[in-house]
Amino acid sequence: MHPQDLADAYPPLALHIGGAWLHAASGGQREVHDPATGALLGHLPLAGTTELNAAADAAALGFERWRHTLPLQRCDILRRGAALMRERAPAMARVLTLEQGKPLAEAEREVRLSADIIDVQAEEARRVHGHTVPPRLPGILMHEVRHRPLGPVAALTAWNFPVNLPARKLGAALAAGCSVVLKPAEETPGSAVLLVQCLLDAGLPDDVLSLVFGEPAHVSRTLIDHPAIAKVSLTGSVAVGRELAEHCARAGKRFSGELGGHAPVIVCDDADLDTVLKLSVPAKFRNAGQVCASPIRFFVARRHHAGFLERFAAAASRLKLGHGLQADTQMGPLTHARRLADMQHFVDDARAHGARIVTGGHRVAVPGLEHGLFFAPTVVADAPLSARVMRQEPFGPLATVHAFDTLDEAIAAANTLPELPYGLAAYAFTRDLETAHRLGDALEAGMVAINHYGVSQPELPFGGIRASGDGLEMGAEGLRTYLDTRTFTLAPHRA
Repeated sequence: MHPQDLADAYPPLALHIGGAWLHAASGGQREVHDPATGALLGHLPLAGTTELNAAADAAALGFERWRHTLPLQRCDILRRGAALMRERAPAMARVLTLEQGKPLAEAEREVRLSADIIDVQAEEARRVHGHTVPPRLPGILMHEVRHRPLGPVAALTAWNFPVNLPARKLGAALAAGCSVVLKPAEETPGSAVLLVQCLLDAGLPDDVLSLVFGEPAHVSRTLIDHPAIAKVSLTGSVAVGRELAEHCARAGKRFSGELGGHAPVIVCDDADLDTVLKLSVPAKFRNAGQVCASPIRFFVARRHHAGFLERFAAAASRLKLGHGLQADTQMGPLTHARRLADMQHFVDDARAHGARIVTGGHRVAVPGLEHGLFFAPTVVADAPLSARVMRQEPFGPLATVHAFDTLDEAIAAANTLPELPYGLAAYAFTRDLETAHRLGDALEAGMVAINHYGVSQPELPFGGIRASGDGLEMGAEGLRTYLDTRTFTLAPHRA
């Protein structure tokens, strides 16, 4: 595949502010590359202070129009946008794969599920309602709880799901009646350009949605400090989330953040090992492990441990690495070079702490893609708690495997505190209903799945506890984070 062929398939990159597409901006530009080949895909304009202030100003004007648009009309526009996403899914998926690296089938699934997310949020817009409360004093006609849109939102998203993550925030915020300034990741801008175009083509007013890229710290500071912005919604790291939450608190702005995880998997003594392996290998190495809810720490009952470790590592080693546009690719590259260095650091640190690298643990040169950012699917056995991989999210194709003797022991290891403060997703496999309910209560995570890995569904709230974030996305709960709740009470006027 010639680099120029890739560039020709890639859309022109631009900012969208106040109805205008800007192909140059005061912040300069940066190159966008295919992580599988290193080929140049395009040049991305970067917003400076001028463009960021213009985007926030446009959001203020757009909010006044959009908040008064009837919920049914907002629903219709968003559903048309979702329908356009489905029509354009093959082309959008190709762009997503080119800039992010995941296999094309995963990319198209992401686009279609993102359309479903927007559809669900659009329907929730029709069901935003308050309630009345009976008065406790005579002479009061009514008490009512009302909801209204919060205001313009700054939505900041990461590169691992370049359509899904913006769709979660746009679907909920726009359905609620908020305007949005969207800043996706600079590594994967083309997907966001196409997503925004779908919503504009569906009839969304131009000033209701702006799209900006830029130096992340400057963008976030400028938008948070702008008086028009009422809320910041972030998908990113724990460190960045804490910094932005503090900034929002000082500025008196709302904040919600989905900040990553370090998901445990408990494989109980009564689990069917074939089923566990069939589900666990694709779940672990999907998107090259660059998934916030990715299973990472596998705690396996002693009688299954040796068999699980051998078969899991063997299956991981057989995965076909390649360009995401190749039909037989099962795992693509990491998205940028710093992930390669970080993955190697995790592996070297685990080895230094006495862990055993069962398979992988190194960069891979894929034939014909020698400049690609490929890291071998990696399985680490018996890493101690002192190892970095047991305390920090690796965010890559790396899993650890440990044996346990009692369920209490496994639960304690999964919930390790304070060394491991994450609490996004947790998984377990058991045939016993009582054990399943016990695990559902005992595992310290915002989302717990028993006998499968499907915690992220458009109708369900997505979010974590502890250091994994604040607030929810998707489902009816996701929309409510973009609403103000007010009390209205009425008594007759008497002379």
